Amino acid sequence: MAEDLGNYSLEQLRDILKQFKLSPQEYFFNPLQSGLINDTFLVRAADHPEFILQRINQNVFENVEGLMTNLDRALKKLKGASYTRIKLISATSGKMYASLPSGYWRVMTYIPNSVTYNTSEDPKIAFEAGRIIGKFHVLLASEKNNQYVDTIYKFHDLEFRKMQFLAAVARATQTTKNTAEKGILLAHQMLEEIQDLPKNLPHRICHNDTKLNNILFSKTTNKALCLIDLDTIMKGYFHYDIGDAVRTLVNTAAEDEQNHAKINFRMSIFEAFIEGLFSNKAFLSEDELKSIPAGVILMPFLHGIRALTDFLNNNLYYKVSYENQNLDRALSLFDFTQKAIEQKAPMEKVVSKYLQQVK
Repeated sequence: MAEDLGNYSLEQLRDILKQFKLSPQEYFFNPLQSGLINDTFLVRAADHPEFILQRINQNVFENVEGLMTNLDRALKKLKGASYTRIKLISATSGKMYASLPSGYWRVMTYIPNSVTYNTSEDPKIAFEAGRIIGKFHVLLASEKNNQYVDTIYKFHDLEFRKMQFLAAVARATQTTKNTAEKGILLAHQMLEEIQDLPKNLPHRICHNDTKLNNILFSKTTNKALCLIDLDTIMKGYFHYDIGDAVRTLVNTAAEDEQNHAKINFRMSIFEAFIEGLFSNKAFLSEDELKSIPAGVILMPFLHGIRALTDFLNNNLYYKVSYENQNLDRALSLFDFTQKAIEQKAPMEKVVSKYLQQVK
């Protein structure tokens, strides 16, 4: 049975691959559905996975040239004995992407024997997630902020997201606002309570989207291999990457979970993650480390208010599989944010414990 390739035909995808410096052979494609932004395909040759083909969503990433320059620069640093390298395949034009009538496309090497997880209850997975995120930052620690462009304007800026939310509320129809009434009320309440973190923390080159399923693990050993979905590599604050990872590790419920009784915050998993993070050589300031609990609170709220804003804007940003999915995402993320607030003191205790060990 032929693979459903969505909006593309087999011939179209094969023609796209011809724009890259690949050996001529018969290629086949499997769509990968986990991403919410780009169109992604696993490329197979002789029934073996070889490459990842992606169409970059220019509605989200307007500066494709800058994005690909960021990616190319970072990937040259992201390699080592404990970090598996991903390589970009050059286009026949000499660039690292192809500009075609169907959009902007890129090809990257595929890492065999790898797997991703949406959730996990295994402390070893949490430890490895912390370790590989720490390693990612160690490898990019010498990179200069001014050599990377911002691929998404004010991506994690709380005040900017607040302004977008208020504008979306003002534009939305009354029917849409009635449907989202609970989410709108919660957003207003949490905006009063949640504050952005101090801006005196150092900027670093961050991943900025470190949810668990953006980490590749070995199928055989469960060791973390590397981070993927690197479009948002740009300057940011360390707590962005920590907060994003923790929200998808300590909670086993789906991001759009409608039964909020299933949403939890497992402190043992949080501690395993922090232990993995601290297994890297010291590279963070004490203030950055102390910001971790506040980042764990900030990041799910930011994702929640973005999902709610997108719902009010008729789902322009995220892909949705049913009408109210973005609203369900927002309500679920707000519930997790409240649970993270309740766990702030225990999180601070865990971080303090590991801080004492490295002093």
